[in-house]
Amino acid sequence: MGLSLETCAVVADELVRWGDLDAFGHVNNTLYFRYFETVRIAYFERIGFRAGGAGAGIGPILASTACRFRRPLGYPDRLRVGARVSTLGEDRLTMEYVVYSEALADVAATGEGVIVSYDYDAGRKCPLPAPVREAIARLEPSLAGG
Repeated sequence: MGLSLETCAVVADELVRWGDLDAFGHVNNTLYFRYFETVRIAYFERIGFRAGGAGAGIGPILASTACRFRRPLGYPDRLRVGARVSTLGEDRLTMEYVVYSEALADVAATGEGVIVSYDYDAGRKCPLPAPVREAIARLEPSLAGG
């Protein structure tokens, strides 16, 4: 099944603000990455994978991200932004994103991010903690074997 809001494990709502528009009258491309971040953090909160930092132990760190812009967003608009994990590795996961525009009644963008499990105290990557894997499997049963 392809990527859609219905295939996403977590969905967050966003509003397009007037100040989000660039000189060309559409949402600036940098905002899409903020939308991805919002839903990514909501996903992590749901599975108990907390953001790290010095002295925080093991947490997620973004290794790479990409966006495919399909339709320009304007003002006003309400967005639904979805996320799902598409692959699980020993020390990382790949998350897919979709941005759906209510004004356009269509998908405005899709994206992907690679998130690495990171030991903030040791300053290096580490295996995904078992409780994180288990929480992802509960949220996304199709990955239970991954």
